[in-house]
Amino acid sequence: MTTQFDKKKLIDNYKNIKNLLNTANQTHKRGNAARLIAVSKTKPAAMVAALFSEGQVDFGENYLQEAITKIDELSALDITWHYIGSIQRNKTRDIAKYFDWVHTLEREVIATRLNEQREGMPPLQVLIQVNIDNEASKSGCCIEQLPALIEAVSACQNLTLRGLMVLPSKEGGDAFMRTKALFDEMATRYALPHWDSISMGMSGDMDEAVAHGSTMVRIGTAIFGER
Repeated sequence: MTTQFDKKKLIDNYKNIKNLLNTANQTHKRGNAARLIAVSKTKPAAMVAALFSEGQVDFGENYLQEAITKIDELSALDITWHYIGSIQRNKTRDIAKYFDWVHTLEREVIATRLNEQREGMPPLQVLIQVNIDNEASKSGCCIEQLPALIEAVSACQNLTLRGLMVLPSKEGGDAFMRTKALFDEMATRYALPHWDSISMGMSGDMDEAVAHGSTMVRIGTAIFGER
């Protein structure tokens, strides 16, 4: 993995996204502002360190082995690491060990494994990924499965259930609105003490996502450049 990059361009990109997000927060948000998850997959640790020096704390990774290498290399930095990739059974032990947040929980068996493998550590902050547009090509539990999964995750003492994550279809213009309605419905139905987070929105639809209640936007290429 090369460490050569244009640091000025990286920082300029980052500041531009931060300004856009600040504007969206000021325009749309009530209460807590949406936070930026800088998606650093395939990018070197040096780029993460450069953004950390500019005040960026939250970083998202999709590829586990690559992420572990970066997390170990940057262990002296107080970074909050978010796992945003698909979760297979053989990945859960390392995810539980290395990450602070998981955005892509979609099955009870994965919740059970993460809970068991997080023993002795601070609770892992988790979001349930919902397949909001019911697309065969997308991961996530279907809406009908969500209540049962909420109940299962809530029973895991080493997991803290925080909310929902979605990857809407490009055509699904009302997906953000439907996600927020689903989030509110679950908050009303269940006594969820930490239910406060919706991870949705990327560079092309960040403003719309924040307008509809996103508390985390996941931005990669617009900051780091092409993969």
